[in-house]
Amino acid sequence: MVSIIERAPAKLNLGLDVLGKRPDGYHDLDMVMISIDLCDYVTVTPLEANVIEVDSDCLKMPNDRKNDVYKAVQLIKEKYHITQGVSIFVDKSIPVCAGMGGGSSDAAATIRALNQLWKLNMTLPEMIAIGMQIGSDVPYCLKGGCAQVSGKGEIVTPIACELSCWVVLAKPHFGISTRTIFPDIDCDQISRVNIAALVQALKGNDYPRLLAAMGNSLEDVSIAKRPFIQKMKDRMVKSGADMALMTGSGPSVFALCRTEKQANRVVNSLKGFCQEVYKVRTLL
Repeated sequence: MVSIIERAPAKLNLGLDVLGKRPDGYHDLDMVMISIDLCDYVTVTPLEANVIEVDSDCLKMPNDRKNDVYKAVQLIKEKYHITQGVSIFVDKSIPVCAGMGGGSSDAAATIRALNQLWKLNMTLPEMIAIGMQIGSDVPYCLKGGCAQVSGKGEIVTPIACELSCWVVLAKPHFGISTRTIFPDIDCDQISRVNIAALVQALKGNDYPRLLAAMGNSLEDVSIAKRPFIQKMKDRMVKSGADMALMTGSGPSVFALCRTEKQANRVVNSLKGFCQEVYKVRTLL
């Protein structure tokens, strides 16, 4: 049987602004996301038996109904009355519970792969509707690149830019669940981020303005819970990074560097300080 392999890139938040709490309990967000070349690979293989099998080379990833990949298969099978089974293997490189959208990107890759496998001819809005039932980052991950993301995550507007730079990622030994962060948000107290200025800087390929506009409203809450996040940021900037920022709800921190020489210095400064360190590029 023919297998389909889809790449699932990690994402970073160049900007994340919490606009307020909705009546349904969710928060309205305004974000700018960008893909990087740290990727998982999702392999989908059809099965004769009507079962869903999920496996991975990552022991931390669940292989049952709690997994976003499993949820994606189940939703598509139910919606399109598919009786064929599938086996899905996720080759993990993106850290788990790191704020990089690994699970969401895996789910998005699964949706794209099943669209091909079962010849469903789903449009992007149709895939987004399925993705929103899984998680708020899935709609963005279906398209990737550089985009402004708003609402609960379902409104994805591509941004044409040429941001080519080095990224150093640091993931500490602990994880943070997004569900534990949002209940502690005080919308009147958190730092705000000018997403409009960030979008304009990207469109104009203005790197200095980009650095000035970047920010993450969730840093206040996550750093209060885990002060080590601030220590990672400080260390990156001290070693020569142009900017250091937490991505998503954390705990991962990334540094932007114009040159590889800068990036190498930042990587070296993190040796022995943080176990998981990655030097990657933006992916447009």
